[in-house]
Amino acid sequence: MNTLHIAHFTVAYWCVLVAALLPIVCAGLAKYGADRFDNRDPRGWLARQTDWRARANAAQANSFEGLPFFIGAVVIAHQLGAAQTPLDLLALLYVLLRMFYITVYVAGLSTARSAVWTAGLLVNIGILFLGYR
Repeated sequence: MNTLHIAHFTVAYWCVLVAALLPIVCAGLAKYGADRFDNRDPRGWLARQTDWRARANAAQANSFEGLPFFIGAVVIAHQLGAAQTPLDLLALLYVLLRMFYITVYVAGLSTARSAVWTAGLLVNIGILFLGYR
């Protein structure tokens, strides 16, 4: 008999998708309402931005930078057989922290930004070691 295996997408895996979309949200924020956005040279245009648009662009870059560690931590935790509920909760917490990080970054709250970034890093380390025995 041929058994069909259907992959189960955990909450943590859905969080990977959301985290992967957050840099795109940041780019949209940086470009939102711009009178003269230059789609022929978007990186040059973004490099010339100031204030909250520049911070949204920086949040985009940081979101891309943090993504590989989060993806790796989630995959490793799954491979090590981590308990699913704590893994899902930590992955949700990481995504919520990243959303808050973007908010405080764009708002220019540098101390809060650093604190939230650190919390996200610690949660990510927690995810990585969740399946450690």
